[in-house]
Amino acid sequence: MGDPKTILIVDDEPDVCTYICTLLEDHGYTTISAKDGEEALGKLQAVSPALITLDISMPEKSGVRLYREIKEDPRWKKIPIIIITGISDDFQKFIPPRRQVPPPEGYLSKPINPEEILELIQKLTS
Repeated sequence: MGDPKTILIVDDEPDVCTYICTLLEDHGYTTISAKDGEEALGKLQAVSPALITLDISMPEKSGVRLYREIKEDPRWKKIPIIIITGISDDFQKFIPPRRQVPPPEGYLSKPINPEEILELIQKLTS
């Protein structure tokens, strides 16, 4: 398993990335961020995080595609993923019924509630 304190944050909005990184670092976590799916896959080659937070409404490689790739890869499929999105409809169509990928370990909507994200990460990484 990865470093229990390293979290990969995937979000195309720099403000959101900074907010989550700062919040987690203030609570003793190490954060790595990626602005899209391509960058996230590159980071995953280099580090094995304990958890990934993933924004599913992103340009380039979408969060949904990235999620599927992670969950279908034996190297990474055990890493818990918290889906973060500002759009609830996104989540409804998030998992297409024809593809057998497990549901995310956590789900948060924007704006992010700091207690909620910390509690979820704590639960999923301990």
